[in-house]
Amino acid sequence: MSWPTDHPPFRSVLFAPGNRADVLAKLPRSSPDAAVIDLEDATPADQKAEGRAIARTVTADLVAAHPDLSLLVRVNAPDTPFFADDVADGLGPGLAGVVVPKLESRAAVDATVAALDAAGHADLPVMAGLETVAGVVDARTVTTHPRVAWCYFGAEDYVADLGGVRTAANHEVATARAQVAQAARLGGIQAIDMVVIDFGDDERFQREATEARHLGFSGKLCIHPAQVPLAAAVFRPTADELSWATAVTEAYEAALARGDASVAVDGEMVDEPVVRRARALLADAG
Repeated sequence: MSWPTDHPPFRSVLFAPGNRADVLAKLPRSSPDAAVIDLEDATPADQKAEGRAIARTVTADLVAAHPDLSLLVRVNAPDTPFFADDVADGLGPGLAGVVVPKLESRAAVDATVAALDAAGHADLPVMAGLETVAGVVDARTVTTHPRVAWCYFGAEDYVADLGGVRTAANHEVATARAQVAQAARLGGIQAIDMVVIDFGDDERFQREATEARHLGFSGKLCIHPAQVPLAAAVFRPTADELSWATAVTEAYEAALARGDASVAVDGEMVDEPVVRRARALLADAG
């Protein structure tokens, strides 16, 4: 998939606790496309202040040592007592963006952006967390906001808010995942798929990542470094896909030169929609 955004695809987005400087220092080792210092779920309530100070220090260190790393900080949700202090004290210079969980409306994004701007972070794009029923149902109002550059689907919070039952089969989140992917496409932004909390289950991670790619997601949230190469492998076009895409585009361009708008390639009819998909695959491999 080729993304209509200035940001390169985030195939893997690796999270680490904001209160663990030792773990945060290791974020670049697995070469994730993006790394997130998590001041929300991974940082206990009684360590939020310490986490903010650590986040600023680690941000400076990582930005200086790894300038090519896309580093973000996840703050607490705007309706929590931690949000204002997170924005004021937890965001250092050099970040690629800020992750804001549980956004549910354009008004919520407007309020978030106003808080960021007032704190001197007018240059920070937002990765929006769509992880409540309201956030998923009204996802388009969030993903089309000009300050939102990415979004992610948070399955665990969504199912808890829904009052459903979380299962490995993911039937309970199938509709929500599709809605988030569609909303991201309408906003012209990247959609990042949910976490696999059993970080030792590689088979489940690969299965979910493959499902997500088929749905239109650009990558997957990772909570362990071992998940990073799995995401990178699944969300990158395969050699067979690239071979098909090359054959399709070449055959179609030759057909156009002859005045034809469709052509058969390996027994399948190829027209403009198929060629768009082939071109997107080739662009995504670049």
